[in-house]
Amino acid sequence: MASADSETGPGTQEAIPQAVKIIVAGGFGAGKTTLVASVSEITPLSTEEVMTEASYGVDDLGGVESKRTTTVALDFGRITINDDIVLYLFGTPGQDRFWFMWDELASGALGAVVLADTRRLDTCFHAVDFFERQGLPFVVAVNRFVGSEPYEAAEVREALDIPAAVPVVMADARDRDSCRDVLVELVTHVIRSRSPAMTG
Repeated sequence: MASADSETGPGTQEAIPQAVKIIVAGGFGAGKTTLVASVSEITPLSTEEVMTEASYGVDDLGGVESKRTTTVALDFGRITINDDIVLYLFGTPGQDRFWFMWDELASGALGAVVLADTRRLDTCFHAVDFFERQGLPFVVAVNRFVGSEPYEAAEVREALDIPAAVPVVMADARDRDSCRDVLVELVTHVIRSRSPAMTG
């Protein structure tokens, strides 16, 4: 195999994958840690901690009463999309008391996935507002929880009041292929949003 700096002719130089930073955000308990762990090709770094009594009454546990751990800094994983693109995933903490960290986590990101839980759809409003203010391309991935209402993409789009250009996709944060499809959708959306032909 040729080394990265050797050439035997035009177009034969070994490609070096482009590192791309992606943010995975959403409300508390929406499945961000699960998504990163499901799709990562490396053992993910997680800063989940057992919730203490101090969290109760501070964090909104409505709809996720059985949750016993919470991300206190970030989740980190990696997935290779193809020979040219490697995605580095940074999952944000969902509780509002950790929102101050989002600016730092989003710095240098290409785009974001907003993970939505239709049982508590209001918990992802902050993420949508944040990325709209940042001007960062994002997709909304509806994490299908057992027992949740099977809302259609159009209904979620209307409830979140997001533009038609923002993709809304159904997903299962536990399933690697489903999560990979979400990330491919995001990369495609970013390419479309940056194409002069698409933006006029």
